[in-house]
Amino acid sequence: MNSAMKKGVCEAIGTMVLVLFGCGTAVFSGSTLTIAFAFGLSIVTMAYTIGKVSGCHVNPAVSLAMFLDGQMSLSEMINYMIFQVIGAFAGSGILAIIVACADIDFDECAMGANGFGKLNFFGALLVEIVLTFVFILVIFAVTDRKMKSAGVFIGAALLFVHIMGIPLTGTSVNPARSLSAAIFGGAGTDWDSLKQLWVFIVGPAVGALLATIVNRTLIRGAGED
Repeated sequence: MNSAMKKGVCEAIGTMVLVLFGCGTAVFSGSTLTIAFAFGLSIVTMAYTIGKVSGCHVNPAVSLAMFLDGQMSLSEMINYMIFQVIGAFAGSGILAIIVACADIDFDECAMGANGFGKLNFFGALLVEIVLTFVFILVIFAVTDRKMKSAGVFIGAALLFVHIMGIPLTGTSVNPARSLSAAIFGGAGTDWDSLKQLWVFIVGPAVGALLATIVNRTLIRGAGED
């Protein structure tokens, strides 16, 4: 298996774990804190499992930020994104099977899909931009410094943004996670999750762009003069 394939498969595995355990906790628990911890701990565990191979992006927005920052080529970014989407669908597929085996109404559980019933589209878009901006800015900060505890801080950042974002949009900051959950859970929400999906693609992309700009112009190299 060549290097690109190894990295891609690792990204698929990591994204599968993130979606399965994060969205799975949303389906079976429903508590904001437990869901936030599930997503955060998924990143921590995968960072120290596949991080040395692929960097553990497990998120197209993170890969976009790394591309914009010049840390990966366009072909590498596309490869990562393809495998991240594959992993997300695998995670949602496994979750769908578990839900089908449980005493849960599949048509009502929504499979952890994102949505913004209490917000208009502008409010939801703003939330996703800000949450993604903060999350990716932390990633840049800890990876630029090559911190051994980077995975812990990145997981903590994902947990942190979920605590605020869950009551508002369900917290995406990850287009692959939103896409797979929307496809599998759309029927349970009159397909609103599919109609609103664009917010959870555009928002994280804009947040990634802003985080890259701020990191390059304000933060990177600060205190090293």
